[in-house]
Amino acid sequence: MLIDHKSIAIVGGGPGGLMLARLLQLKNADVKVYERDLNKNARVQGSPLDMHEGSGMDALREADLLTEFKKNYRPGADKLLIVNEHAEIRYSDHETKPDEDFGNEHFRPEIDRGPLRNMLLESLRPETVVWDSHFISMEPQNEGWILNFKNGSSVYADIVIAADGANSKIRPYLTDLKPIYSGILMLEGNVYHAEKTAPHIKELIKDGKIMAFGNSKNLLLGQKGGGDLGFYASFRTDENWAAESGLDFSDSTQMMEWFKKEYAEWNPVWTELFENAAVPFIPRPIYSMPLDQTWETKPNLTLLGDAAHVMPPFAGEGANMAMLDALELSKCLTSDQFSSLEEAMASYEVRMWKRAAEATKESLENGERMHSETALEHMLEFFSSH
Repeated sequence: MLIDHKSIAIVGGGPGGLMLARLLQLKNADVKVYERDLNKNARVQGSPLDMHEGSGMDALREADLLTEFKKNYRPGADKLLIVNEHAEIRYSDHETKPDEDFGNEHFRPEIDRGPLRNMLLESLRPETVVWDSHFISMEPQNEGWILNFKNGSSVYADIVIAADGANSKIRPYLTDLKPIYSGILMLEGNVYHAEKTAPHIKELIKDGKIMAFGNSKNLLLGQKGGGDLGFYASFRTDENWAAESGLDFSDSTQMMEWFKKEYAEWNPVWTELFENAAVPFIPRPIYSMPLDQTWETKPNLTLLGDAAHVMPPFAGEGANMAMLDALELSKCLTSDQFSSLEEAMASYEVRMWKRAAEATKESLENGERMHSETALEHMLEFFSSH
């Protein structure tokens, strides 16, 4: 095996990085995950993830984690309502979609990020994850790299895998390409204990998801575990909107007034979200990597997940592509068919570039449709045909 007697450093403990560590450890590889969080409870996890056949679900099966996944996913959380700006239901699959249909290509079971991360962490050998390891820089040494962290520590690794997200600090060691702004910004909010704080929305969402369209704007909502609700106000704007808007995202009153002004045509029922959301709201400009990106392959360094191919969330492919990256990279690194690490890395990267470009293109096109004047009609046609 090409990685026998090689030390592997994965930088970043998201779904892709942890999945890669799990798959490599099943092949007895020497692997460590360096994560900037202080511990596994340090970060508030974001919106739930839906796992897809052919990518995320395939990785879970290969990692022998399907049984654990079934214990942790939320049956029914993938059920969808499409509504207009007046909260009038125009599409629902609540009566037709089964709670469980594993193996069906259209079944996309949802899991909260926290339980998914914990499940992956618990599958690893003790001390695999090195917490409080905020990557700063690295330099070549021998045939590998010395990695330097903010806490003053440094480590050597023969192979480095960057799984450090959209703002990857390792990407520049491979390529000068940078993410491109899509023209869309998503303003994230969270409502805790929604049954009490947002009862009308809670009754409408029915523990599933809502996509609301009107006036070239969206509200995208998802039920979280524990009775909480996450939502995004999604709209077209300039890349620097957050800095130039003059808004204090920690001021509930100010954010409420902004919503009433910008979503003036929308039914007042939606104000329940902004009235009861925890602060601060989080503005998230949406980026993607160029569709034609490539770089010169190195035998001791590559990227996966958002570090390699950040894309808009409008096809639900981000985490799934990251987990598929982990699956395909692990197979390349542990295969006997390649004569060198460079050949193995190149095989992974060529396949990754191609499918990431396809997923990114789909995500960008969906984003255009979802923020057009005819968004509601487009989305009704799409889901009705599926």
